[in-house]
Amino acid sequence: MSAAPAYGEDKGGSAGPGEPEYGHDPASGGIFSSDYKRHDDLKEMLDTNKDSLKLEAMKRIVAMIARGKNASDLFPAVVKNVACKNIEVKKLVYVYLVRYAEEQQDLALLSISTFQRGLKDPNQLIRASALRVLSSIRVPIIVPIMMLAIKEAASDMSPYVRKTAAHAIPKLYSLDSDQKDQLIEVIEKLLADKTTLVAGSVVMAFEEVCPERIDLIHKNYRKLCNLLIDVEEWGQVVIISMLTRYARTQFLSPTQNESLLEENPEKAFYGSEEDEAKGPGSEEAATTTVPARKPYVMDPDHRLLLRNTKPLLQSRSAAVVMAVAQLYFHLAPKAEVGVIAKALVRLLRSHSEVQYVVLQNVATMSIKRRGMFEPYLKSFYIRSTDPTQIKILKLEVLTNLANETNIPTVLREFQTYIRSMDKDFVAATIQAIGRCATNIGRVRDTCLNGLVQLLSNRDELVVAESVVVIKKLLQMQPAQHGDIIKHLAKLTDNIQVPMARASILWLIGEYCEHVPKIAPDVLRKMAKSFTAEEDIVKLQVINLAAKLYLTNSKQTKLLTQYVLSLAKYDQNYDIRDRARFTRQLIVPSEQGGALSRHAKKLFLAPKPAPVLESSFKDRDHFQLGSLSHLLNAKATGYQELPDWPEEAPDPSVRNVEVPEWTKCSNREKRKEKEKPFYSDSEGESGPTESADSDPESESASDSKSSGESGSGESSSESDSEDQEEEKERSSGSEQSEEEGGKRKTKKRKKMAEGQGDGSSSDEDSDPSSSSSESERTSETEEEQVEPASWRKKTPPSGKSAPVAKEISLLDLEDFTPPSVQPVSPPTIVSTSLATDLEGLTLTDSPLVPSLLSPASGAGRQELLHRVAGEGLAVDYTFSRQPFSGDPHMVSVHIHFSNSSETPIKGLHVGTPKLPAGISIQEFPEIESLAPGESATAVMGINFCDSTQAANFQLCTQTRQFYVSIQPPVGELMAPVFMSENEFKKEQGKLTGMSEITEKLTLPDSCRSDHIVVQKVTTVANLGRVPCGTSDEYRFAGRTLTSGSLVLLTLDARPSGAAQLTVNSEKMVIGTMLVKDVVQALTQ
Repeated sequence: MSAAPAYGEDKGGSAGPGEPEYGHDPASGGIFSSDYKRHDDLKEMLDTNKDSLKLEAMKRIVAMIARGKNASDLFPAVVKNVACKNIEVKKLVYVYLVRYAEEQQDLALLSISTFQRGLKDPNQLIRASALRVLSSIRVPIIVPIMMLAIKEAASDMSPYVRKTAAHAIPKLYSLDSDQKDQLIEVIEKLLADKTTLVAGSVVMAFEEVCPERIDLIHKNYRKLCNLLIDVEEWGQVVIISMLTRYARTQFLSPTQNESLLEENPEKAFYGSEEDEAKGPGSEEAATTTVPARKPYVMDPDHRLLLRNTKPLLQSRSAAVVMAVAQLYFHLAPKAEVGVIAKALVRLLRSHSEVQYVVLQNVATMSIKRRGMFEPYLKSFYIRSTDPTQIKILKLEVLTNLANETNIPTVLREFQTYIRSMDKDFVAATIQAIGRCATNIGRVRDTCLNGLVQLLSNRDELVVAESVVVIKKLLQMQPAQHGDIIKHLAKLTDNIQVPMARASILWLIGEYCEHVPKIAPDVLRKMAKSFTAEEDIVKLQVINLAAKLYLTNSKQTKLLTQYVLSLAKYDQNYDIRDRARFTRQLIVPSEQGGALSRHAKKLFLAPKPAPVLESSFKDRDHFQLGSLSHLLNAKATGYQELPDWPEEAPDPSVRNVEVPEWTKCSNREKRKEKEKPFYSDSEGESGPTESADSDPESESASDSKSSGESGSGESSSESDSEDQEEEKERSSGSEQSEEEGGKRKTKKRKKMAEGQGDGSSSDEDSDPSSSSSESERTSETEEEQVEPASWRKKTPPSGKSAPVAKEISLLDLEDFTPPSVQPVSPPTIVSTSLATDLEGLTLTDSPLVPSLLSPASGAGRQELLHRVAGEGLAVDYTFSRQPFSGDPHMVSVHIHFSNSSETPIKGLHVGTPKLPAGISIQEFPEIESLAPGESATAVMGINFCDSTQAANFQLCTQTRQFYVSIQPPVGELMAPVFMSENEFKKEQGKLTGMSEITEKLTLPDSCRSDHIVVQKVTTVANLGRVPCGTSDEYRFAGRTLTSGSLVLLTLDARPSGAAQLTVNSEKMVIGTMLVKDVVQALTQ
C-alpha cells in the first residue's frame, strides 16, 4: 500500500474535474479555499462500484490528511465504505475514521454495528483498526460496547490486537473512570502476556489507570526484566520508569551502609550473589562498628534489574539511555553508577534538544556524584556553535566538576569563554568563576585578581557582572582587599548598569572603615546625581549615607541630610519610606526613639558572606529524566519517587509457581517449538513475536545472552566513537588513546563472546562480574597510557617554585601538584598553563583604562594593572617609529611605574611561547625601579601581519607576570608616500577579491578635511596621498612583515552616503581595517 501517486497528483496541475489546482494558485487550495465543490470528484469515486476507484480516492484522502488538510466534510462518503469487501480499501477507511471519529461522533455511531463486525474479521489488522476506531468515538453511551470489545481483544490470538486493546484501556478510563475495576482485571490478564509487542503498551495502561497497584507487578517482575531488551524503544522507556518506582518500594537502599561497601573497593564490579552471600561473614569487623545495621546484601531481583538494563545504555534511542541512566542513579550502589557516564556523554553528540535534556540531568547528577563525570571533563567544553542554553548548562557542569586538581584547566576554559560575543553566556561565566572561587579556597585570590582585570573591559555588561561577583567574594575577606574597593569606587563614574552601581555603593558603605577618605567623596558624587539614578541605586545611596553618618558624621552630616531630603520627595514610595525610617533611626528627635541607641548595631552588623550554590542543588527530589525535573516544578500526572523501605518486603511475592522454571527439559522445549505459531489465516503471521509460545525461562536466557553479546558489540562501537571525539578535543594524546581504545575494544569483544557461549541460566553468573573486571582493567590501562603524552608537553622543570600571589585566572603556578597522584595530567597543566595563555585580557584589542576611548596609536594602553602587579603598573604605546633592530617589527614603548613601597629589581622579558611566525626583540633589563619612579623601554614585535596576541612574561627577581599585547590592525603597517597616478595604477591591480567596499553615513561633525584625516590616521598608520578632488581622500601604506600594499579611499560626497574602499592582497587585514575605520568615522 503506497500513497505515492496521491502526492504526485496533488502537487502538479493535473487535478481532476471540479478540484482546484493546488500547486498553481496558493490561495485556492488548502484550508482557506472557498470552492465548496472541491471534493465532488472524490465523493463520486467513493460512490462507484469499482474498488480501484475507491482505493484511489482513499489514497488521495489519506494523503490530504498527511499534508494537514481538512477532509472532515468527506466523512459521510467515507463511512459508507466501512463495509467494503476490499481489504485495502477497508484499511484506509479505518485510518480515516480513527482521525475523524471524535469530531463526527453522530455519524460514526451510525456505523457502530459495522465496527462490531470488524472486531470478528479474520484479518488481525482489521480487528485492531475496528477496536481503535471504536475507542476513538468518545461518547459515554457506547462505554459497555467498548468494554466488551476490549475484553475480547485482550484474549485475541494476535499480539498486535492485544497491543491495541492495551492502548484502548486508558481511552476508556478517561471517558468513564467507574470502569476502573473491570479495566484492572484486563490489565492483570495482559500483564501476564509473554510477548514483547504487548509488554510496553500494557505497562503504559497500568501507569495511566492504576499505578498504585504494585501487587499486579510482583508475579510479572522477572518476566518484564527479561523481556525488556526485546521490547520496542518507547515500551522500554515506560517499563524502566515503572520498574524504578517498583524497586524503590520493594528493595533496600544499596547506599544505606556505604561505609561497609567502601571498605572493600576491590570487590568485582558486578559481584555475584554467592559473593554477596558470603559478605556478612567476611565483614564481621565492619558489623561491630555499625551494630544498628546488618551488612547490606543486594536482593537477587534487584541485581537482575540492574544487569538486564545495563545493555540498553548502548541503545540508539536517547530516551532509553536516559531512562536507564536515571534507574542506575536512583537504584544502583554508588560503586556501579559510573557506568552511565559514558553513555550520557555519548548523547552530547546528538541534537541540541537532546543535549539540553541530558545536560539538565548531568548537572543534577554531577552535584552528588562528581567523580562519575570527571574523566569526561573535556566533553563538556563549550563550542562556539552551541546555543546559549546549552552553553550555560555545560558551564554549570564544568563548575560542578571543578576541584583542586582540575581547576587550572577549568579556569583556562573560562578565560576563553569571557571573550564570547554572547553576553548572557559571558555573565554566566563570570558567575561560574565566582562559584569556583567560593568552593575552592586556594584559587580565591587568583579569581579575584582576574575579575579585577575585567573591570578594565570595554563591555559594560562584563564589568557590571564582575562587580556583582567581586562584591560577593570580598565579603569573605574584606580586610585584605582595600585596594580593590578603592578601584571599584573609581568606576562609579563610568559604570551605568544599576545592579553594578548598587553593588559598589553597598561595598563602600559596608567597609567604609577601609576607605575613610574615598567614601565621603563617593557619597558627594551620588548626591549630585541622586534624582537621575535607578531605584535600586537610590536605596543603596540612602544606606551609604546612613552608614557614613554613623561612622564619620563630621564630614557627612550635611550630605546625609541633603540625600534624605531628596529621598523624602521621591516618586517611589519605597524610597520615601526608607528615607523617613532612616532619618528617625540615625537622627533621633527630641522624644528619642528606643531604636536610635542601637542604630550602629542595626546598620553596621556583620553580615554573613553569601553562599554561591548551583541552581540544580535541590532538583534530585524529582525523578531524573521527568518533565518535573526539567521544569523544576511538579507537572500534572507526575508520580513521586517513593522512599526506600526501612525493612525489605517479602521477596517471595515475586516467585512464580512454575515447576523448576530454570530446568525445562529438552522434550518440553521440543514440544513447545513444534507448536504452530498461529492457527489462523494469512494475516495472523505478520507482526508476531517468537516469544509468544516460549516458556518464561527460555525468554529469560535468550534475552540475557543476546543482550550481553549485543552489548559487547555496541560497546566497541561506542569506544570507537569516543576515540573520534578525543581526536577532535585533544591532539596531544592521539596515539596513546587510540592504542588504549583498540586494546579495550578487543578485550570487550572477547568477553562478549565468552558470555554469549557461557551459561545464562541464573542472575549470579560469573561472566558478568568478569566482564566488569575486564572493563575496569582496560580502562586503567588506558589511563596509564595517557600520562605519557602529557609528559611530552611538560616544560623544563628548572623554573622557580610557588610564589606568593596570583595575577590573573591563568597565573596558576602556585598550585603544588598533589602528592597522591604524581602522574595525573592536571598537575602538569598547572605548570604549562603560563606559557599557553595570556592574562585575563578579555577585549579584542588591548585594554584601555577609559572604557569609551577608542584604541589608537597615540593612546596608552594598560598591560598590567597595579593591583595585579603588586604595585608595578605597566602601560604600552605603539610609537609608529621604525624599530631599529628589525624593520619588519612593530615598535612598542613599554612604560613602567612603581607605586609600591619597595624597589622592583631585575625587570626583563621571560622566555616567550609564541604562535608560529611571531617573534619578539626584548628590551634591555631594567636593574632597579625605586618606589614612585617610572621608566620606559622599547621592544619590537613581529606580528607576522596578523592580529594574534603576543603572549610573554614580564619577570622581576621575585615574580612572573603573564601579559599580552594584541595589536589593532592599523598598527601592522607603515605609511607609503606616492603620487596620485601611482596610487591609481596600484589600485587597478588590486581589484576583485582584493577590494572591500562599505557604505557609511558621515556625521556633520566629520565633514572637514582635518577631522577626517585625523580620524583615519589615528586608526591606521597610513600616509596621505594627494588627490585632485576635494571630496575624496586617499591613504597608502605597506604591511610591515610582507610589504603588501594597503590602499584606502574615502569618497565623502556632500549628499548621500559616503563610500569607503580598501584595496589589499591581505583580505583579512582589509576587512578588519574597513570595520575599524567605519567605526571611527561614524562615532
